[in-house]
Amino acid sequence: MMDLPCIQWQDYVAQKWTVLDPELKEKFTTLLEIDDVFKCSLTLTTQEDLDFVQSISAAYSVQKEAQQAAKCREKGNFSFKIRDFTVAALHYSQGICVNPLSSEQLSLCYANRSAALYHLQHYQDSLKDIDRALKHGYPSHLSHKLEDRRTQCLRHLSVDQKGKDNPASKNPTDGGKGTSVGPLSFGICPQAVVGCSPEKGRHLVAVERIAAGDVLLHDRPYSCVLIPGMEEVRGKGGRQDAEGGVEHRRCHRCLTETLSPVPCEGCSYTRYCSTSCQRDAWEEHHQWECSLGADLMVMGVMSQLALRVTLKAGLKNIQMAKEPIRNEHTEPESRDSKPPDPCASHYGDTYRSVFHLQHHLNRHSPCVRFLSAITIATLYLKLSKAGPPPASWDISRPLQANSHPPDEEGGIGAAWNSELWLMGSVVLRHMLQLRCNAQAIITLQDTGAENSPVQSSREICIATAMFPTLSLLNHSCCPNTSLAFSTGTHLSADFSESVAEMRSKASGVTVAVRAAKDISPGQEILHCYGPHSRRMATQERQCFLQEQYYFLCQCEACTLQQQSEEEDGPEGRQQCSSVGGNPQSGLLCGKCKGSLNRSSEERGKGFICSQASCGHCVALSEVNQRLQEIKQDLKKAVDLMERERPDEALRLLRSTQSPSALSLAETHPLQGELEDATARAYATMGDWSNAASHLERSAVAIGNQYGKESIELGRQLFKLAQLHFNGGARGPALSVIPRVRKLLCLHCGPQCEELQELQAMEDCLTA
Repeated sequence: MMDLPCIQWQDYVAQKWTVLDPELKEKFTTLLEIDDVFKCSLTLTTQEDLDFVQSISAAYSVQKEAQQAAKCREKGNFSFKIRDFTVAALHYSQGICVNPLSSEQLSLCYANRSAALYHLQHYQDSLKDIDRALKHGYPSHLSHKLEDRRTQCLRHLSVDQKGKDNPASKNPTDGGKGTSVGPLSFGICPQAVVGCSPEKGRHLVAVERIAAGDVLLHDRPYSCVLIPGMEEVRGKGGRQDAEGGVEHRRCHRCLTETLSPVPCEGCSYTRYCSTSCQRDAWEEHHQWECSLGADLMVMGVMSQLALRVTLKAGLKNIQMAKEPIRNEHTEPESRDSKPPDPCASHYGDTYRSVFHLQHHLNRHSPCVRFLSAITIATLYLKLSKAGPPPASWDISRPLQANSHPPDEEGGIGAAWNSELWLMGSVVLRHMLQLRCNAQAIITLQDTGAENSPVQSSREICIATAMFPTLSLLNHSCCPNTSLAFSTGTHLSADFSESVAEMRSKASGVTVAVRAAKDISPGQEILHCYGPHSRRMATQERQCFLQEQYYFLCQCEACTLQQQSEEEDGPEGRQQCSSVGGNPQSGLLCGKCKGSLNRSSEERGKGFICSQASCGHCVALSEVNQRLQEIKQDLKKAVDLMERERPDEALRLLRSTQSPSALSLAETHPLQGELEDATARAYATMGDWSNAASHLERSAVAIGNQYGKESIELGRQLFKLAQLHFNGGARGPALSVIPRVRKLLCLHCGPQCEELQELQAMEDCLTA
């Protein structure tokens, strides 16, 4: 489930629902229109509710404090002394964001950050911080230090510019290896169209053959919100040295990573990559969010995103989006003509497409509806007390016939009366939509120490967004598409270089959806909502999808499992837990190394060796205990490597795989993790040959788990290419590079960063 309000608020509202008068409960439960639900929730929201939010929001303070800024600067100074300049810059940035404008600490933090950025060779950003330090009153007797640094930055930039101007230093043409890209555009490719049916709703269907790797659609979010605390920042030795998560090192508008954020002048939380993003965000939503920063963190990412979408849309767009709904019960011009169903149409990346996403009001449980409604009503009342209504909510036009404001109760200010209750109703609409239509923005995060010879990575969710066109895609546990997100200035290579002028419009965040396999005409285009057949058992997937998205999945993976159960009985459940998956357990007998199979007896609670001559049995409890021990040892080994103790990690990994009552087959996912960790330990010690050998074994498990054409296998083989390259193994490196290139092109596009590094390795090896 996406980010709901904090647990204290959830418990508080749950208790409020429990003690609610039965007649009011019945009334609330039977309401069928969102407008009516919001009006009702306004009458049920009290000053006590607002006070409770105020009490718990104190733990999420976004006030600026000079004392806290001084502590951040001290942490930055410590990291600077040990030459960990990245972490130092992050601490100085946090000091800048929490510093009041009048504090003398502000100029010192800017000056210190300029020094860290200089050592990181971010000369332009260092120059900007020098100017900011002087602007905010940097001590005059120390200003010569800044001027000396300015001179050094300008000298480096001058040398860099001369290198760029030198024709001999320019990169030659790619000789046809690159991909020609057209102008920046968003939407659906000509080979697909929007379909609609009562069973599937709006969805995307291929009308022509689509080849694997082809781009099906490009989309940008109507709006997005960063998820706090979702990314660790690691120092040189792999320690988590810097505080906070993505919210401290990414722009809160375009999600660009930055070590020199521009702070919001009003709160200590929000920051941006540039003054242009700061200005655009302020005009679009932050001038109303700023004073509610702590309250919004209490109420969760989905509440904030719902509010942000509504503020961006404004009253005019919302009234236009509602118009078809208002007219659908009027008398048509002729008996045969019917008004168009707005929920069956697609309006590109406009607000109307967002407004008509399914909200499933009648499918949400009464408790979920009540939590959402009371949360938004409380947020609306908080916003009404914070200041005048947003300018985009012009109430000069007369009320529509069916737009009646609620009773003037609850202390709403005069300026917030009239039809501005519609704002709260629309925020609630988007809140309910997000439960089924929110899209996580996924990016790769480097793991381990910065100085590791081979960088590992993992996928993390950095933000929640609402995509108008991507939301058309229905779910499959075995999808025929791959998603690749781009943030900030690092847009997908499928876009042209004119992206700079489009950055504001695109909000810097885009998604490219590619065909992961060939798609025939008439086939539906599908992507995975999370529960993938390669990662989760069928029953678990179906339960999750039923609870979260209100449908029983009947995709290819789920259908095959059901057919197997009918044909083969209970054993089929295990065998078809994934499409094309291995029916074996992935466990080996500790005596004869034969495969262990789950006992087929009704009362069987364990595994039995497949070799008739052996017949060794292992209890289920023993298997679970052994697997848990392996996981714990694996976690300890990774921690040892992050603390730069690879030799100890290697000894632990060897002992973990020593003979016991059972062992893991080479295709078992956990065996793949053990081999990957072992490869990492050898690589850290500079033993490239052994590292590559173990990583090859890890790739076997990855390929078995995720498939031979998966992006997971592509990333593992990319690491293998790095190991071969670092070890000078020219032949093996050149052998694996084409496989990596094929998989990365298929899922990430022909010019992703990994492919550029791969090309550089190949050029070096073939020179």
